Amino acid sequence: MPAPITSEQLQPVSPVDRTVKVALLVPLTGNAAEIGQGMLDAAQMALFDLGDDDFQLVPRDTKGTPGGASEAARAALADGAKLILGPLFSSSVGAARPAVQGAGVSMISFSNNPTQAANGAWTIGFAPDNQVRRVVSYAKSQGINRISVMAPRDGYGEAVTSALTTAASDAGARIVRTERYDPASTDLSPTVQSLASGGPGSTDAIMLADGGPKLRSVASLLPAFQVDPAQVKLLGTGLWDDPTLGTEPALVGGWYAAPDPAARREFEQRFEATYGRKPPRLATLAYDAAALAAVLARNGGPAPFDTLNLTNPNGFAGVDGIFRLRPDGLVDRGLAVMEVTPSGNRVIDPAPTSFQTLGY
Repeated sequence: MPAPITSEQLQPVSPVDRTVKVALLVPLTGNAAEIGQGMLDAAQMALFDLGDDDFQLVPRDTKGTPGGASEAARAALADGAKLILGPLFSSSVGAARPAVQGAGVSMISFSNNPTQAANGAWTIGFAPDNQVRRVVSYAKSQGINRISVMAPRDGYGEAVTSALTTAASDAGARIVRTERYDPASTDLSPTVQSLASGGPGSTDAIMLADGGPKLRSVASLLPAFQVDPAQVKLLGTGLWDDPTLGTEPALVGGWYAAPDPAARREFEQRFEATYGRKPPRLATLAYDAAALAAVLARNGGPAPFDTLNLTNPNGFAGVDGIFRLRPDGLVDRGLAVMEVTPSGNRVIDPAPTSFQTLGY
């Protein structure tokens, strides 16, 4: 017969700590502090929307430097973070990743540099691969078979031209001409002339992998070299996601792929009503990452951030549309196809709501 329990043996049982800590590594001081603060504010919005009492967001200042990011990551891990969101800059991701991976913790960074992607370390920034693939696929469906490209001779231009080669092959189109230029050049006339040297009718579309004043300058030069934007479709990347592009007549009618602006508009309105200022463009990345973490922490079981949960092939629905984390560290996104008009850019092919409809 068991011996009776005495009062001396009775001890209060400590409550189980169910807190799930997720770290957010962003620049809160330094040159990028305004962006970092906006991303932190957006992440806090996501917690208000989707978090519960057991979820704790742990902000850490990267100072916008690789050394600061490495220090922030180590501090977050020492504090018990089970998932790292951030950092923002590519060099900071490279500096923080060894400590994070060494601790067996996953990292969802905000970089758009695919070279920083790895198993267990995702880059969810707006990389050109998804944008190029989407707009090329749509263009092919509209009868475009021959594509030329003009891109800067830098990392971004290399990423676009590489993505275009793959996307064209997958879609059944072909690349007929590639022109690269020094991104510091102030006179792109020779490059545009070379691009147009095939003569009228030699290409169906031209991808211009640039944005801002450089894009406007290139587009304005095309008619001078007998490239008629009414006959040759101009294609772009996410750098075209600028509602004022239609003020350059040569760009009107051009296509590019980007997140559907409608959902982002609602987020921006909520952010401004909450914080009294407009959010930085990258704030949606922080919102979506924090929302994903909060949902998995609540519904993902005893190991909410394991690879199986994070790489759910059905993906997740965010402010910037559907997205899914791939096992190789890259991210698939469902984007809309946009057309440049004089009064702003409009959706001409809606963003998909399921990855089953994308065929990849």
